[in-house]
Amino acid sequence: MSIRPPSLLLIVALLAGTVGGCGSPAQSSPDEEVPAALPVEVALVERGTAVATLSGTTALEAEDEATVVARTEGVVEQILAEEGQYVRARQPLVQLDDERPALEVRRAEATLRDLQSQFERTEIMHEKQLVSRQTFDRARADYENQQVATDLARLELAHTTIRAPISGWISGRHVKDGNMVRVHNPVFDITNLDPLRAELHVPERDLAKLEVGQPAALTFDALPGQTFEGRVALISPVVDAETGTFRVTVEVRDPSRTIKPGLFARVQIQYDQNEDALLIPKSAIVEEDDRVTVYVVADSFAHRRSVTTGYSNGDRVEITSGLAEGDRVVLSGQTALQDSARVDVLP
Repeated sequence: MSIRPPSLLLIVALLAGTVGGCGSPAQSSPDEEVPAALPVEVALVERGTAVATLSGTTALEAEDEATVVARTEGVVEQILAEEGQYVRARQPLVQLDDERPALEVRRAEATLRDLQSQFERTEIMHEKQLVSRQTFDRARADYENQQVATDLARLELAHTTIRAPISGWISGRHVKDGNMVRVHNPVFDITNLDPLRAELHVPERDLAKLEVGQPAALTFDALPGQTFEGRVALISPVVDAETGTFRVTVEVRDPSRTIKPGLFARVQIQYDQNEDALLIPKSAIVEEDDRVTVYVVADSFAHRRSVTTGYSNGDRVEITSGLAEGDRVVLSGQTALQDSARVDVLP
């Protein structure tokens, strides 16, 4: 019986088995390197008060301002107040030459005394029916007209002393000693710095959120690091149909007189607050494609977690769902992190 030579496929199979049995196993490989832990800073989720605010910017304005004008003409004899000085309502500011008005008063008073005597004599004679009713009425009219003329002369004399119409600070002076002033010429500018006002134009959708008396905080680029307290003083009952906004007036008092009219103000009105809220730093928030997430560190790993935010208060944000008090959230380096990445928490 003849023997058939082995087929080519059989030989290949035998060779493959021999090689596989002689070397190391095919599935064995060097140990893979463990990724290095990324250093991160963390903060604890804490409880506190979350405050809701409406923000706006505007320039401060004085509540009361007045331009003091002359009510009679004359030469300035004496300046009684200076720019930057605080004056009270009715306080003398300028004294004009009053020689002529004073003489007019003396003449009017003398004429008044004469007509008063004539009227009193005519009245007695009329009661005795020694003069006609017409004569009596003319004497009384002359006397009463002179009373008015005398009062006008006295008023003209009083106007030679120019007085402050309101209390406030002198913010401008327009006259000097010896100047001739005419009626209605400006003499001083007075500004009342307490209180000052900030007028905001708020969108109509926020109308229901605001009430008179709500607290406000004002900061100024010109005064870094300083915050001034105010309150909502007025809310316009009318919405501007063209802009869809309504006017809100915030009143601020500053006894130190640090802030001035015209300063650019950033205003935040507090309209609501949540007590005992969960708060985290705003820097822990990661926003991508309408999804708000944070990285929570547990057992040296950073796990990405979706959260729901509430009120934002300065540099802290309220978390309404997704975190618990005491959780540790990553503050920096989130862009280099992936879910379940190893991290090294910095002290």
